[in-house]
Amino acid sequence: MKKKDIINLIENLKLSYPDATCSLDFETPFQMVVAVMLSAQCTDERVNKTTPTLFKKCKTINDFAYIDIKELEDIIHPCGFYKNKAKNIKLCAKQVLENFNGVVPNNMEDLQSLAGIGRKSANVIMLEVFGIANGIAVDTHAKRISNLIGLSKESDPLKIEQDLLKLFPKEYLKDINHLFVWHGRNTCIARNPKCNFCSVNMFCDNYRKNSHT
Repeated sequence: MKKKDIINLIENLKLSYPDATCSLDFETPFQMVVAVMLSAQCTDERVNKTTPTLFKKCKTINDFAYIDIKELEDIIHPCGFYKNKAKNIKLCAKQVLENFNGVVPNNMEDLQSLAGIGRKSANVIMLEVFGIANGIAVDTHAKRISNLIGLSKESDPLKIEQDLLKLFPKEYLKDINHLFVWHGRNTCIARNPKCNFCSVNMFCDNYRKNSHT
């Protein structure tokens, strides 16, 4: 895709979703770390229903580090994979306290050294907490849209991210993830994409292939 088309693609999505922002609720950097962990294989809506109870109980990183594991599991149970997530939340809190003086680090390498934080989560934290977009968080929406449009033929999120980083100008990186999430939820839906109503179907390989005219 030509650079001009890439920019038009983003601008069209921005017009379609002017309110596209992060849909996880948080007030502090560590709350965002926890919300991102809980959102793995869980909807943001469900996470946002679960975190108020958790954040009321755990007001500091110290509280997260030393909350009883069973109590933590009970609170986050609705988010799925609660045993693993609870273990990671406690360990992550201890790592932030011990390795980073209780301050959530603001670089990819240190973030990925924390329990439960992979590259995708680190990208989200960097953008939402620190306003830094060096990468693109490739979630299920970004993966599906990238493959359908033809931005990447890869299936591995890390390889898709590298393909996208070659295509998108750096000044647009902060927008892409929100736009892909909103587009994936509202239009490019996994089971029944609304191709005829899509604002970027003129750029889409899948749309052209299926001879929608």
